[in-house]
Amino acid sequence: MDFAKRILEIQRIINNHNYRYYVLNNPIITDNQYDKLLRELEALEAKHPEMVTPDSPTQRVGAAPLTEFGAIQHAIPMQSLSNAMNDKELIAFDTHVKKLLNTDSEINYVAEPKLDGLGVELVYQDGIFQHGSTRGDGVTGEDITQNLKTIKAIPLKLRYGNNFIPSILEIRGEVFITKDGFNELNSIREASRENLFANPRNAAAGSLRQLDSNITAERPLSIFCYQPGTIEGVEFATHMEFLEALKKWGIPVNPYIRNIFGADEILKYHHDMESKRNDLPYEIDGTVYKVNSFSLQETLGIRSRSPRWAIAGKFKAQQVTTVIKDIDVQVGRTGAITPVARLEPVQVGGVTVTNATLHNQDEIDRKDVRIGDTVLVERAGDVIPKIVKVIIEKRPQNTEKYQIQNTCPICQHPVYRAKDEAVMRCQNLSCPAQIKGRIEHFVSRNAIDIDGFGEKLVEQLVNKNILSSVDKIFTLKYEDLANLERMADRSAKNILSAIENSKNTTFARFVYGLGIRNVGEHITKILDRHFNSDINAFMNSNRDDLDKIFEIGPIVSEGIVQFWEDSDNKNVVLSSINNGVNIAKPDL
Repeated sequence: MDFAKRILEIQRIINNHNYRYYVLNNPIITDNQYDKLLRELEALEAKHPEMVTPDSPTQRVGAAPLTEFGAIQHAIPMQSLSNAMNDKELIAFDTHVKKLLNTDSEINYVAEPKLDGLGVELVYQDGIFQHGSTRGDGVTGEDITQNLKTIKAIPLKLRYGNNFIPSILEIRGEVFITKDGFNELNSIREASRENLFANPRNAAAGSLRQLDSNITAERPLSIFCYQPGTIEGVEFATHMEFLEALKKWGIPVNPYIRNIFGADEILKYHHDMESKRNDLPYEIDGTVYKVNSFSLQETLGIRSRSPRWAIAGKFKAQQVTTVIKDIDVQVGRTGAITPVARLEPVQVGGVTVTNATLHNQDEIDRKDVRIGDTVLVERAGDVIPKIVKVIIEKRPQNTEKYQIQNTCPICQHPVYRAKDEAVMRCQNLSCPAQIKGRIEHFVSRNAIDIDGFGEKLVEQLVNKNILSSVDKIFTLKYEDLANLERMADRSAKNILSAIENSKNTTFARFVYGLGIRNVGEHITKILDRHFNSDINAFMNSNRDDLDKIFEIGPIVSEGIVQFWEDSDNKNVVLSSINNGVNIAKPDL
């Protein structure tokens, strides 16, 4: 028997069956027959390991568990899309595109279902799968290559369906779990007395972020691809041509993608998919529209965060009724007092909802929300639970209007409401809820990123009065940590080492960690570029300086000015620097 020939033949047969199953949706063998072929290949390769190639179907699983994920920078940033929340905004998108292109002709779009999964990027070199990553912050993602290899729908080697293979092919797609796969996965976890996943998206994301790819391989993950990154060796005139090429290369593409023209067909497709959403085998939360012509996409260009040539149309939120069992208030790290309705558990769009934010006292008054009320609940954008309205007809007798107390529920300090704000705030800078929240935010992954500095450690350090502000982190000593509960010698040393490593940071990370109101990750990067990573210049900036910065509006500049007007905040920054924090200058 020619073992080499047989190994290559089985590899080809298995890859062909994967193509028929995942791309053509037309399998011609049973699962048992497929498994028999795979076992034969495994046996042959075990006897002839010199014949094992990286693209063999047997190489999807088996890598040693990782200790952490590496980082991969996207050659082209993975941008998010602007959202259209209704028909009017979808029509406005088409009108704006035509205006920018200076045409009255109907625009050709590609219409796609918007899957509720996890965005990833796949990179092929000369047809061989090299690596894959999550979207991350759009610029840099986590290296999840080993986990992506376990997804049988992802070919490890491209088919020569077009008679050519690009030298470099970057593809963006969405990894998801079908509704049936999700239910089966939770049934298995329930039988094993493991925690259940809240929804298919969480299950997919959790599966892809396993450090052990053998666990990922047990999860029923699927993928549809829909967008190019860098491509070298072939050019396409349209997005639809690119999608057709993907299918010929063996890459799964959603069968509901359509070629359409103009606003009327955008609305027709959107309404059609919304009517089908509950009948589809997977979760979708909207539709996506992209200008088909790549040359027109280039003409339209991009904004800072999203392309002008594409938009996501969001579906109306799914609604149910439930009862408010109680209302309590939470104190955020900025001192914001937020009322939260505790609900009778209810399923909304496949997710169990037990809480819903009431935002502020004005919102409670406007909707007249009371404990005991029956309310209509929806997941806004299919994500955040929201109370739409009270069903007055079902209100119990003798209910009372709900009023947030004028003292902080944590420290009993008087709360304050600014003239132009709806939110009440606790102004006590020593409020335990704020101290813990500020520190947790400061050490978080997207801020200073101190490994091992978790919520329980923060709680102990604050409760024992060891930490009262974020700058004190950099003065911690071994004795401060060693005496804490469940803190071994090695753990204490590891945390001190992580603190030392965190001292070399960037302007954007450090400023984001400070928790200035309305200053998120995107804004910190804009400020970083403007102030050339000079924290002193930023601290001494005024409203006129900030108003001149593109993308910095009056609300953001107001928050920054108020933050620096507090000398304690400046002292925290200076103390951090005096205790070894080094904010690196960008490479010129």
